[in-house]
Amino acid sequence: MPKRIYLAADHAGFELKEKIKKMLTEHGHEVVDNGAHQLTPGDDYPGYMRAVADAVARDAGSFGVLFGGSGEGEAMVANRVKGIRAAEFYGGPLDIIKLSREHNNANILSIGARFVNGEEAERAILLWLKTDFSNEERHVRRIREIEENSNG
Repeated sequence: MPKRIYLAADHAGFELKEKIKKMLTEHGHEVVDNGAHQLTPGDDYPGYMRAVADAVARDAGSFGVLFGGSGEGEAMVANRVKGIRAAEFYGGPLDIIKLSREHNNANILSIGARFVNGEEAERAILLWLKTDFSNEERHVRRIREIEENSNG
């Protein structure tokens, strides 16, 4: 089922974002690119990432994918927005991708572009998008606790 997906990247993730944008469009998803719209060495990521987090928080059922060097700072920015649950992926077993959706209902995925190649990122993102939240009571309860204890 096609989804609306917001994307953002800084200089370190720009090339990978452009590749993934094309792939997602080819898979029938609606893609909204929140920047960067050109490669600018040394640009700062917080503004781009915040724009995606704000959009996903407002747009129920949408998703976001962030691209930065490590994915760490990008996820930190996103997780400051109430209603956002950003997970990180910088390689390794894809089980973590599934668990971020099944157990945590992650709505943003932050990719460490310096640690994964295009093929790995494609596999991870497609798996993440097709994995549903389990809706198990214990996971629903934990997400509610996160929201209740959030300053966002």
